[in-house]
Amino acid sequence: MIVTVLAILETDFKPEASLGKIMNERLRVAAADLQAIHLQPLEAIGQRNEDVIVYISYNPKYKIRWRVVNDVSEDIETYVAKVCGELGYLRWNTAAINIFKGVD
Repeated sequence: MIVTVLAILETDFKPEASLGKIMNERLRVAAADLQAIHLQPLEAIGQRNEDVIVYISYNPKYKIRWRVVNDVSEDIETYVAKVCGELGYLRWNTAAINIFKGVD
């Protein structure tokens, strides 16, 4: 399975410029660590052409939030939720259901 974690730097709020630079760097490092270290065991699961894509960003209180944006099994999403929860990340709730997931 291919694991991809993307840092979404654009948020619905604008921090001060110097704070924004630090926050963006912290988010990039968090995305790289989540992909390469924490979610690395997922690479041994499933077929080589399967993938899981996770977006991380900040909420307005500067906490990291996460969301799986593609269709994956419940087991995979539960594993991602467990890992992100242990890291102190919050589930990224949106007003619209499946805002990132494609509609068939």
